[in-house]
Amino acid sequence: MKNILFIHQSAELYGSDKTLLLLLKNLDKTKFSSVVVLPFDGPLKAELEKANIKVIIAPVLKLYRKMFSPKNILKFFKEIKEAFKVVDNLNKEHKFDLIYSNTLAVLLGMIYANRRKIKHIWHVHEIIVHPKIIATIFPKLLNKYTALVICNSNSTKKNLIDRITELDQKTVVIYNGLETGNLRITNSSKEKFGFNSDDIIITLVGRISRLKGHKWLLATFINKLSRNQKVKLLFVGSPVIGQEYYLEEIEQIILENEINDKVKIIPFTKELSQIWSVTDIAIMPSSEAESFGLVAVEAMLAQKPVIGSNHGGLTEIILNNETGFLVEPNNENELAEAISKLVESPELRKLYGENGYQRAIDEFSIERYVQNFEKVLLEQ
Repeated sequence: MKNILFIHQSAELYGSDKTLLLLLKNLDKTKFSSVVVLPFDGPLKAELEKANIKVIIAPVLKLYRKMFSPKNILKFFKEIKEAFKVVDNLNKEHKFDLIYSNTLAVLLGMIYANRRKIKHIWHVHEIIVHPKIIATIFPKLLNKYTALVICNSNSTKKNLIDRITELDQKTVVIYNGLETGNLRITNSSKEKFGFNSDDIIITLVGRISRLKGHKWLLATFINKLSRNQKVKLLFVGSPVIGQEYYLEEIEQIILENEINDKVKIIPFTKELSQIWSVTDIAIMPSSEAESFGLVAVEAMLAQKPVIGSNHGGLTEIILNNETGFLVEPNNENELAEAISKLVESPELRKLYGENGYQRAIDEFSIERYVQNFEKVLLEQ
């Protein structure tokens, strides 16, 4: 039996939260015993506890932009002391064989594992390009303070080993997976979301942030597509706490261009079944490279064609001209052309949706994901 402490930076149910939840729910309980540390209460904690997984709330020493002020540095060292006290008590009880850090945002796992001489695994879900100092420092930390680095795509791995080539020897790629055996699409009506039944709904699911490309999509819609009265946009997601101004900027663009009747925004929901039932085209117009793109797999499982940016992990999920389209980032003409092809052809939407579904089943199942994880965990 391997006793593992899992440390994660959030308690929500976005991409990296979901991948952790699915992993822990499906790990072989006869081989692995899991304890999870989260920084606060939230839906992830509730879901883990439903699966009888022990969850503790404690500081995870999360990296954030303003942490290097004198006040926040002092707070950071106080949190180290508090976190060590909690984890030491857990370690006395469980005698951890491994400490697993989920995302680069958490530093507790690295610091604690090094101090207590426990093997450390770091699961990287980010492609960090800027700030340059952070992009330079993290590969060095990974090289020095981890027994194993797990990346969620080849694009994520490449970003690391291009900076520290030695990381290639201790880095593996494990694609994220989703449960495919109990797919459930709850039928809903487009009218329920404020659309007409014959509208063509283009759906963007994800954080309202700089990365996700809401402004690029809006600009393309306003400049290239708004004459088609049947094409509508649906944004599903909420901003990061403290970054609500991204949402305000999006709302201002919608207001200024008088497209309130054509663009709907609803807050994040963990129940996406009704969203996919009213969606005709899924879109991930990421302005910066996504490390993976779990939403693309979710859309494919719902048999929706997917348009994504031609960089990062999306290039490893979407097959261009087969399950959807890959377009040059921030290129309005390419994005408009891809959208128009799918808008104009129900047959193409159906074909790409069916192709995407089969690809998701074959390549991104929870069974494959967990099997690969169990193999590397048992080797440590």
